[in-house]
Amino acid sequence: MVQKSKILKSLGIVLFVLLSVSCKAKSSKSESAGRNKSVFIEKKPVIGFSIDTLALERWQRDLDVFMNKTKELDAEVIVQNAGNSVEEQKKQLLYLMDRKVDAVVIVAKKRDSLTEPIKTLRSKGISVISYDRLITDADISMYISVDTERVGELMARRFISTGVGKKWYLILGPEDDFNMSLLKKGVLKVISGRGITITGTFYTTGWNYDVSYNEAVNLITSGNIPDAIVCGNDAVAGSVIKAFDDYYPGYHVAICGQDADIAACQYVVRGKQDFTIYKPISELSEMAAEYAVMLANGKKVSDIVPDNKKINNGYADIPVVWLDPKIVEKNNIDEVVIKSGFHTYGEVYR
Repeated sequence: MVQKSKILKSLGIVLFVLLSVSCKAKSSKSESAGRNKSVFIEKKPVIGFSIDTLALERWQRDLDVFMNKTKELDAEVIVQNAGNSVEEQKKQLLYLMDRKVDAVVIVAKKRDSLTEPIKTLRSKGISVISYDRLITDADISMYISVDTERVGELMARRFISTGVGKKWYLILGPEDDFNMSLLKKGVLKVISGRGITITGTFYTTGWNYDVSYNEAVNLITSGNIPDAIVCGNDAVAGSVIKAFDDYYPGYHVAICGQDADIAACQYVVRGKQDFTIYKPISELSEMAAEYAVMLANGKKVSDIVPDNKKINNGYADIPVVWLDPKIVEKNNIDEVVIKSGFHTYGEVYR
């Protein structure tokens, strides 16, 4: 009986151990499945944001809004700042690919320089959004920007309505920035047949504002001062205003820019700059974030772009989203810039 009792006791222990191991295995398997399910559900889309430089107030604002919106949409962002280098931007795009981003938003340094890295990104199934500056000769997924041709039209119409004179000069950004060709196209469309002469077009290489300043100095010292100067952006306009302050103080030439930078808004209320063009940057950045996240989550461009607008970038007809710009001058700056929250009253009127 003792022997039999010992055997039964031993069998009981073995059975207990086997049951414990089996339960533990099931529990472990269940926990593992739970963890895997959790990881799958919680995996966030990863968006790359590649920009040529963050030196300008404009781009800092774009990025801040973009980051906030992607966070709100429960996505992660990896930002790469190329420091005004084409080669660095190429390397950084491949780095973003290695980081396994799901989509990339690009502000290109040079419009036709990214064909190969974008080809590599697209071969990995990564969507590419060209942001504000059209990337040419590349397989981009879509383009989103303010309608820059419309910007040029608004500039020309406003100068004509204020009767600034017939001799205009263009000091634009780099010639390889496609937006500059669109802006000039808009200006030329409006002035056609109106007896207005464009006495010259100067392109500011690399958006180097010392270069645009020097061009303005050349105009002043040569005595060939035009009636109006159309500038590629507000920073260019600011460099021209500084040149006049330094070399021809007290003289006012009609001048305009775009972006509604804080310095430009201050110049507008002080009468140094006739007007700027407000571009709905917050809306633009938020929309780009929304599109990037949708594409990262597997949506097709045809499903998310609201209409059938296209622009040819030299590679193909690319889906495009245009936002409308607005003129900002002294009599509407409170309504357009301050009331919208773009700048505060204190910033503009300090």
